[in-house]
Amino acid sequence: MHIESNPSILYFGTPVVLISTKNENGTDNLAPMSSIFWLGWRCVIGLAAASKTTHNLMRNRECVLNLPSVNEVKAVNRMAKTTGSNPVPDGKIAKGYRYEEDKFGIAGLHELPSISVTPPRVAECPVQLEAVVEAVHGLAEGDINQRGRIVTFELRITKVHLEESILTDGHPNRVDPDKWRPLIMSFQQFYGLGQQVHYSTLAEIPEHLYNSPDRERAMDITS
Repeated sequence: MHIESNPSILYFGTPVVLISTKNENGTDNLAPMSSIFWLGWRCVIGLAAASKTTHNLMRNRECVLNLPSVNEVKAVNRMAKTTGSNPVPDGKIAKGYRYEEDKFGIAGLHELPSISVTPPRVAECPVQLEAVVEAVHGLAEGDINQRGRIVTFELRITKVHLEESILTDGHPNRVDPDKWRPLIMSFQQFYGLGQQVHYSTLAEIPEHLYNSPDRERAMDITS
């Protein structure tokens, strides 16, 4: 039996992402988030307009999307209620956030140089996606009470780095979903994936049929 319900949040489960960006002074910022979805070699992310990551993306138009596995959950949790914005925005003060300049340091994570963008990669994350901003859009622009508070970014992936341990044997361009265990955020709690529950007919489609012009462009630029 279903009942009408009004949850304060609708986070039914999405991957956790650590976004690395460059600050104005050349230092590196790192922020966890999970408002993201992919289409081909592009993705859309949603961020608070007042966040440091948003300001950095608006200015530099570059980032790295680092996807942690379940093994990195403690590192993610150490930076969960921190911000690179100083002073801390009022909305985050109410939620108990504090300012931290060295996000990598407090998380116990390490930087790796990127190839196509200036922000660094997170060495410990099995998936590292270098990306550039292609478009910026507001959210809830028709609502005077929400207008200007949330920003969505369309990102184009320019380089993909994958830990060999999550790849399909003999296929350097294919992730094995039985080996890849992303960290999932569901209603503010951390989870991992379980075992496959059923055969998928979509798996009958060869992966190369999903190739996109963005993938070919990235391979041409960085090869």
